Amino acid sequence: MYILIIGGGKIGYFLAKRLLEGKHTIALIEKDKTAAESIAKDLDILVINGDGCEPKFLEEAGIERADVAVAVTGDDEDNFIICQLAKDRFGVRRTVARVNDPKNEKAFIELGVDVPVDSTAILARIIEEEVTFTDFVNLLSFKRGKLTIVRVDLPEDSPVINKTIQEIVLPPDSVLVSLLRQDQVIIPKGDTILKAGDDIIALTTIENEQALLNLLVGRI
Repeated sequence: MYILIIGGGKIGYFLAKRLLEGKHTIALIEKDKTAAESIAKDLDILVINGDGCEPKFLEEAGIERADVAVAVTGDDEDNFIICQLAKDRFGVRRTVARVNDPKNEKAFIELGVDVPVDSTAILARIIEEEVTFTDFVNLLSFKRGKLTIVRVDLPEDSPVINKTIQEIVLPPDSVLVSLLRQDQVIIPKGDTILKAGDDIIALTTIENEQALLNLLVGRI
């Protein structure tokens, strides 16, 4: 996938680094010149020094061909404006925004940001839900077992669209756990037909993660 990241702070930098390891094509926009130059020296990606709220810098970064636009600046207003431009002006299918103030998450959702990420709320849910020692042990066992959870929105050109689960040859030790279709949660069965836009949750081993992504969205 072609992923455009706006914001070159610690979150933007490490996100770009992680996605680059996953063989995605990454571009990044950062308004601070020193930070932009530092990232450009460290990562083999396109880095634009400019304000991501200005369309000319988004165009320079190739936003028209981006599969995902990710706004992770430290300013919620900037993140919202960036996502709106990506969606409404440039037709980016999926937008992801960092929510710095938890009070703004609802507004982000109502105003059309596909995935607002409120790290405060995520941490709170982890603390509230993983309250026993046993839960933490299970979580550690999960990680030591080298398993990973994959979430994929099936694009219209996915090679598995209109196929049943039983027709698809998944990588070894991989399973489709659930899929979200509009407001409906579906537990996949052999005769379940995959549709464009399905939000897939799958479980696989770390070494087979890329193979599973290639199967679901097409070879990257």
